[in-house]
Amino acid sequence: MSVSIAKGSPVQKAVPAEYRARFLHLYWDIAWFGILAGSSMAFLSVYAARLGADAFQIGLLNAGPAAVGLLFTMPAGHWLRRRSVGKAVFWSAVAGRIHYLWWIFLPLLLPAQSQIWLFILLVLLMTIPGTVLAVGFNALYAAAVPPEWRSHVVGIRNALLSLVYVATSLLCGYILDHTPLHTGYAIIFGLGFVGAVMSTVHLWFLRQTTPEEQPEEEAIRAPLGDFARPGHIRLLGLNLRTAVGLRAFTRGRDLLRLEVLQGRYGRVVAAMFAFHFAQYLPIPIFPLYWVEQLHFNDGSISLGTAAFHLAVLLGSLQLARLSQWWGNHRLTVVGALLLSSYPLLTAFTPGLGLFLVTSLIGGVAWSMVGGSLGNYLLEQIPPTDRPAYLAWYNLALNAAILLGSLSGSLLAEVFTLSEALLVAFVLRLAAGLALWQWR
Repeated sequence: MSVSIAKGSPVQKAVPAEYRARFLHLYWDIAWFGILAGSSMAFLSVYAARLGADAFQIGLLNAGPAAVGLLFTMPAGHWLRRRSVGKAVFWSAVAGRIHYLWWIFLPLLLPAQSQIWLFILLVLLMTIPGTVLAVGFNALYAAAVPPEWRSHVVGIRNALLSLVYVATSLLCGYILDHTPLHTGYAIIFGLGFVGAVMSTVHLWFLRQTTPEEQPEEEAIRAPLGDFARPGHIRLLGLNLRTAVGLRAFTRGRDLLRLEVLQGRYGRVVAAMFAFHFAQYLPIPIFPLYWVEQLHFNDGSISLGTAAFHLAVLLGSLQLARLSQWWGNHRLTVVGALLLSSYPLLTAFTPGLGLFLVTSLIGGVAWSMVGGSLGNYLLEQIPPTDRPAYLAWYNLALNAAILLGSLSGSLLAEVFTLSEALLVAFVLRLAAGLALWQWR
């Protein structure tokens, strides 16, 4: 196997015996998580749109978790400081993911509007332990994977996530096209629950095969780099949360220092906020446009999902080469500008053909942004002072998700869906330019 222990220095060597079980559990964890992401998570907003949810209700599916993240990330970090991280990660996964079980029965038992509001409530409840999971997993990952093996493990996890996501979304589209609406979604949500359970099982085994967590300073200084497990995966991956250094929240005494925003880093955080705000703005609009305007069935939407993630996978394979040519900042900007074309092309999509082309372009764009943004951010941060810097980025991220999702819902009420998508294009384009200028 090939692992890069330094930039441009690949070394051929076998995985040491003491790491093999841990790595296998990390691979199985993300593979089962890919089933959950490609089924329940990917199709929830589409199902809500088919039930008659408006833009505000769909926006809450994204804005609600962001609000919970703003409220609970810091307390979660302080709570984890006093506990075994491996144990906390497992039990927070159990507490959050058990609620996927209720998703199975809602389509079969309740009227449409009751289902919509209960799904929103369940997503909010799940996000509380999910915040602990998101914060704690990076610490567990840092303890399980030595720094010299992290690029190797992350590469495999990214590939597995994309492959399983594509296969699962295609299977779900086939199921939904050949079963009644409510029965089909009950099956899809059941498939997601199985993925959630099995991913959690492997978190248990990962905890058992991982030694005691690293000393806190060592874990903070070492970049985690595991972007295969985003905090949230939603429709077509267009609002994948960037999982950057959440381990920072396990140290609270020096967070939220205002002086870190002075000068260059303050401009970087402002540019990141603008990008994520524009990124999330059209998220509530897409499913409404596909269902109400284009009248796509679930099979067509699943093809778009598969095309997007296939493009992410293929683009990610070229990421190291592109990053070496252009650097992380330029690659992030190019990806952000290309991502702005997604709402523009969607607004003029007449049918399935252009929808698939748009999905492929969006996937290529996200492979650039998702792969380089975290590295670019880490380049702007002193290695010895990551907690204070990352705290401000994560607060800006959650605030952008919250405001962007709610603003997108408002756009859909004020304008037609096509006009709202054009506004989103302009703001995404402006945000990409801000990433270039505010550095």
